Amino acid sequence: MQNIHPRVLIVGTIPYNPNTSSRAFDAYFHDWEKENLRQIFSNTKTPIKGHCGSLFQITDQMLLKRYLHRIKDAGIIYNYDELPTEWIDAGDLEVGSKLSEKFYKLGSKESAFKHLARKLLWKKKYWNTEKLRNWLDEFNPECIFLAFSDDFFIPEIAMFVADRFGIPIMSCIGDDYYFNDKKSISPLYHIYRKKYKACINRVFSHKSSAIYISDKIRDKYNDAFGLNGDTVYLASDIKRHEFRPIDTSNLKISYCGNIRLGRNTSLVDIGNALQEINTAYKVDVYSAEKNEEFIKVLSECAGIRYHGLVPYNEVMRITAESDISIIVEGFSPEDVTITKYSLSTKAADAISTGCQILSYGSADCGVIEYMISTECSVVCTDKSMLVDSIKKLINDKEYQRKLYDQSAVIQKEHHNKEKSIAITERLFRELIEE
Repeated sequence: MQNIHPRVLIVGTIPYNPNTSSRAFDAYFHDWEKENLRQIFSNTKTPIKGHCGSLFQITDQMLLKRYLHRIKDAGIIYNYDELPTEWIDAGDLEVGSKLSEKFYKLGSKESAFKHLARKLLWKKKYWNTEKLRNWLDEFNPECIFLAFSDDFFIPEIAMFVADRFGIPIMSCIGDDYYFNDKKSISPLYHIYRKKYKACINRVFSHKSSAIYISDKIRDKYNDAFGLNGDTVYLASDIKRHEFRPIDTSNLKISYCGNIRLGRNTSLVDIGNALQEINTAYKVDVYSAEKNEEFIKVLSECAGIRYHGLVPYNEVMRITAESDISIIVEGFSPEDVTITKYSLSTKAADAISTGCQILSYGSADCGVIEYMISTECSVVCTDKSMLVDSIKKLINDKEYQRKLYDQSAVIQKEHHNKEKSIAITERLFRELIEE
């Protein structure tokens, strides 16, 4: 079969594969030929087979070793045929290195000092090696796909490659990293924000376009930077089941995902509401979270069963078998600021499977606002709404049917993999041919 897609280099933190947060990329690149897709990433995890023909890993630890020991090269190249199809232990990090894990956890902490320290570590002379340049030249990319983050080095690597090959940048924007300024008396914070914005301004002043996670963030960035990007909604591989009324004698309610950013306390509100209705009702929560500070809140709630991490194929099964799938966000101003534009794969999974959806959180959070606008979910924006709303959902079969039919409409209109892929291909074609 003749290759029909341009050669695209993904520059992002997480390696693209079906079992991590980067599986969202499947809505963009599902039909791409693997030989026309490569990625540079900084996460410490060893990748598994995804859709990339080759991946180049550079981590904090690798760069520190290069700096301390004057090593000529840094980075590991992974080719598709050499990669495993799945992880034996989804928690394993590269080479079994505890030091590597500590570096990654340090790098994941949010602080201006961390960002500025990483900027020093990720100087161009450390990551811009002959090994990387040869790998790039062999591929000869036609476009960059920049998965935005709040660190300097990801967009700086993207700009280096774009300048080296004279190619455009397609930015993937799902969070408001650029405008999300915080009130701070720390001079380090203001230095970091000034330098970060200068870096992003360079990206947007380059020949570029963007793919957005929602219309809300699309309109903001298109208007601010004169871009011509479009929304590509996330898709799901879960197959839609036929409508089935809820069996109140055997109620199955699940939540799969992150429990930080106030989501754990919101889940407790739902668990308590369920206990008020029927003490047999509980939420089964599945999450990769290991920090007891967040887990303890759930463990102390009689209306919650915490199960820990499960692979994505299990998430698909659990969601499909659930009567109700929960979408939840926090309420504190700090949490709302972070999730203002969020529209996760959980929404696509829940809408696609045909189960009933209970959404709970601040109306200012992106996914809660989205669920209100689509009218395919029960939405509660205050704790006082939960008991009556859940009672209506589990007892009113006509209401359940109405929500099921509406979620089918939204799935076809938004969370349609063929439609998302077509929009992505159009955006790349227009950008490259412009």
